[in-house]
Amino acid sequence: VQLVESGGGSVQPGGSLRLSCAASGLTFSNYVMSWYRQAPGKERELVAFISSTGRSTNYADSVKGRFTISRDNTKNTVDLQMNSLKPEDTAVYYCKGSRGSGSYWGQGTQVTVSL
Repeated sequence: VQLVESGGGSVQPGGSLRLSCAASGLTFSNYVMSWYRQAPGKERELVAFISSTGRSTNYADSVKGRFTISRDNTKNTVDLQMNSLKPEDTAVYYCKGSRGSGSYWGQGTQVTVSL
């Protein structure tokens, strides 16, 4: 199983980035997909998740109204559209696939928001 994130980078406050996670080696449509992030010196936190069908989503309060999670079960991808970025959004962002008691993680992609 592989989860490969892409789309990270550096952006000024107020800017946008779109992260993508490509999954292989698993039946993607059976997995709940999530985005987590970890800032330096802080614990990893859940940013957003989307149900296996894509019909249900949930977000951390800190990103509601700014971030949107979506998935394409025909392409085995899950995206995170991030708008109105703030310096406090700076972190390594990780993709996670979960099914029952099992889960898989990607290697992470760095997002830096600064002037």
